[in-house]
Amino acid sequence: MIISCIGHAEFLLELDNGMRIVTDPYDASCGYPILPMKADGVLVSHGHHDHNAVENVQGASRIIDTAGRHTLAPGVEVTAVPCFHDEAQGSKRGNNLMFLLEAEGLRVAHLGDLGHLPTPEQAAALAPVDVLMLPVGGFYTIDAETARETAQLLQAQVILPMHYRSAANADWPISPVEDFVQLYGGAERLNLLRVCKGDMDCQPAVAVLEPQSLK
Repeated sequence: MIISCIGHAEFLLELDNGMRIVTDPYDASCGYPILPMKADGVLVSHGHHDHNAVENVQGASRIIDTAGRHTLAPGVEVTAVPCFHDEAQGSKRGNNLMFLLEAEGLRVAHLGDLGHLPTPEQAAALAPVDVLMLPVGGFYTIDAETARETAQLLQAQVILPMHYRSAANADWPISPVEDFVQLYGGAERLNLLRVCKGDMDCQPAVAVLEPQSLK
């Protein structure tokens, strides 16, 4: 599996069978340049403009934006776990979905705009996680400290931070990725992550993927 960061919370997951899955596509108001994408499936964690711009993804035959278990193809399963966008039971920002993709022997999770520490029941539905796409910027989502607790709860082996302040959204009231990275003593910066079940021991604990839209 190859995982690329497009920007913000949008990632492209490319499977060995040729399937392409996009997570939380953003629109122009997000600050990142729009990078037209082609994909077979799109995962949408919630209805905010910086996560649900499915019009920017071409060819997608499946859009998953509801809770439950979904089959994208033989051997490719997605479980969407409901949670909240804030720490007040959704009263501030509404609901959110956390996704677990199971494919190629891997368990890959994308937590959308998670706004609270997952409950034991939510954590049990996701853990253990091989690769975790995790919001870390705070204000709209969990902050760096809560993100680290969440990663521990989910037994994440590789963490890909997302939803942090960058040059593209410098006026947003969220923290830069460095606030999270320093909790782990650093991180590798990569153009993409190439991962398979047999090489998990060789992968970095934290990898900051360079946004493809900013190149």
